[in-house]
Amino acid sequence: MFKKVFRTGCLVRTGHVILTWATTLVLFLHDTDLRKYEEKGELAHPVVFASLVLISVMLYFTVSLMDPGFVLSDVEISSTNEELEEMMPQTARLRRCGYCLLLQPMRAKHCKACNRCVRRFDHHCPWIENCVGERNHRWFLLYLGVQLLVLLWGLQTAWSGIVSAPTWKLWFVQNGFLLAALGVTGVFSGVVVLLLGCHLYLASSNTTTWEFMARHRISYLKHCDSEENPFDRGPLCNLWDFFCVCRTVAWERVYAKFRASAVCD
Repeated sequence: MFKKVFRTGCLVRTGHVILTWATTLVLFLHDTDLRKYEEKGELAHPVVFASLVLISVMLYFTVSLMDPGFVLSDVEISSTNEELEEMMPQTARLRRCGYCLLLQPMRAKHCKACNRCVRRFDHHCPWIENCVGERNHRWFLLYLGVQLLVLLWGLQTAWSGIVSAPTWKLWFVQNGFLLAALGVTGVFSGVVVLLLGCHLYLASSNTTTWEFMARHRISYLKHCDSEENPFDRGPLCNLWDFFCVCRTVAWERVYAKFRASAVCD
């Protein structure tokens, strides 16, 4: 029973919500900048901060619960033109997943945690208890951006509430909860900065975490040069497609065009 609940992500999501709102409550209950603004009747800062926290929680559940791009059947893939198959190397052609027995579109990968194949698979994130793939990757980056803003603001707010005391013991007693909030926001700020920076770089080069880490083992990439990416259209076009184009991309066609242009050159 416990394992079943944990697999559904209930404990992870509940823990995220409790930690988020507990930290927020600490920042509002102590003598921080937010509390001072509230006491003065200047509610703009507290309202904006609370709204950002709420938006970050909503984005978290959006990314956590939405379909990341599961491959549902062979029908949606079977429409691939046979000419495209002929233009691709034998190692780069569509293959059937050894776990769920479905045809895998290019850039898809089977996730053992979700037990499903995911289009444009990036990684399985244990914090959201979901895969990051074609459908929710942009939302994942948006969540990271809002979360980073909240964490940095929370870090500054927690620091503003630290007060002095005549002895170390009394200082720890008076600032214990704020120090905990400072530690939580500080650690998560560092993690989110790294994640956001890495994923923005990957998005700008139209590469996934899986492709970046396992390039030498991926059939459609291992024969390419180390600096060669068949899906790269330049940073601006890549970022535009990533954030603004909401459709399923036939990566086989993109790959075939790349191969054709490479042969012509």
